[in-house]
Amino acid sequence: MAVSGLIFIPKLLPSRSFEEIQINPNLIIKTSVENEGVKISIIDNDQGMTEEVKQKIFDHLFTTKAVGNGTGLGLAIVRQLIVEKHGKAIAVNSQLGEGTEFAIRLLLST
Repeated sequence: MAVSGLIFIPKLLPSRSFEEIQINPNLIIKTSVENEGVKISIIDNDQGMTEEVKQKIFDHLFTTKAVGNGTGLGLAIVRQLIVEKHGKAIAVNSQLGEGTEFAIRLLLST
C-alpha cells in the first residue's frame, strides 16, 4: 500500500530576484509510506549546493552564511534528533543550479 501527500508552499529565496520568486516560488513537502516506514521529503527550487557544502551540511557550527548571520546549529540539531535520538535517517540530495531535497525516513510503529 502506498499513501502519499504533496504540499506546495511559496518560499522567499534571497538568492533570486523578487520577479523570479513570483514566477516559480516552490518549497515542496512530500510524504509517502514506503515498506514499513514513512518518507518525508522537503524540496526547494533554489540554487542547490556544491559537493563541498553537501559533505559538511550536517556538521556542527557549519554555515554558508556570513559571519554573524548564522550559528551553524540548525541542521546539526536536526540530524542529532533524527539519527542519534531516534535511530532514523536523514539525507540530502542536491545538484548545483537545480535545488535541494532533504529526505527523512521514519519507521512506523505497529
